[in-house]
Amino acid sequence: MEPIAKNAALLIIDMQKGMADPTLGRRNNPDAEQHIQQLLNAWRQAQRPIIHVRHISRSAASVFRPGQPGCEFQDTLHPLAHEHVVEKNVPDAFSATGLERWLHVRSIQQLVIVGVITNNSVESTARSGGNLGFDVIVAADACFTFDQTDLSGRLWAAEDVHALSLSNLAMDYARVFQTSEILASH
Repeated sequence: MEPIAKNAALLIIDMQKGMADPTLGRRNNPDAEQHIQQLLNAWRQAQRPIIHVRHISRSAASVFRPGQPGCEFQDTLHPLAHEHVVEKNVPDAFSATGLERWLHVRSIQQLVIVGVITNNSVESTARSGGNLGFDVIVAADACFTFDQTDLSGRLWAAEDVHALSLSNLAMDYARVFQTSEILASH
């Protein structure tokens, strides 16, 4: 892996307390938060740009609705005062948030994406970033998803959903690495 750009932004997607809601089901990658924390610490130490993305749901029943505890950032991954926060209402962090402009104003071309849900907000944001011309890297072991039932009623294990989502991204939109590889090239 080539070295990470000096101004590469770490984009932490939807690491909110609501992701622990048991109604979301069984998840994969129980060490994801630890890997995200390792990358966050490295980015803070190097004084590289960090962007925290928070999902703000429009649904009254959602744990991600403003004012609900689930909407808040997880305590160990809470943004510092100088770190940029993006609030979104759809899975894609580029959609109607000003994120693209924020990155261009700072001449940031490379993004390291971590967070949840792999096949939802992570994938849609990485796809948009790749389509917009950013050099997108996804940290495979710093993301997770949940078991998912497809339209035919078949239950897919979170591990399989995660692997397929990352494979989709690696085809055209992003490069996929492990946290250790990113830290080694940091």
